[in-house]
Amino acid sequence: MSKKDLEQEWVQAISDKLVGKTIKEVRYISDEEARNMDWHGRAVAIQLSDDSWVWPMQDDEGNGPGALATTHEDLPTIPVMG
Repeated sequence: MSKKDLEQEWVQAISDKLVGKTIKEVRYISDEEARNMDWHGRAVAIQLSDDSWVWPMQDDEGNGPGALATTHEDLPTIPVMG
């Protein structure tokens, strides 16, 4: 499979899960949830209208929480909490 085909396959899979959903809740993961993931910080978590959750991670292996970049001048980064 080519790199372009693999990327398109991922875009389709991700789109199937995210496109058309609305945000139902936004919160930071709890200290307990962070400990369960062996993280030393807390990422923002976003619940979608189908009750699924998404949150940023440092990498594909989930080695830690991640920040989110935005295009909002007054909130350019959604930070990780300690």
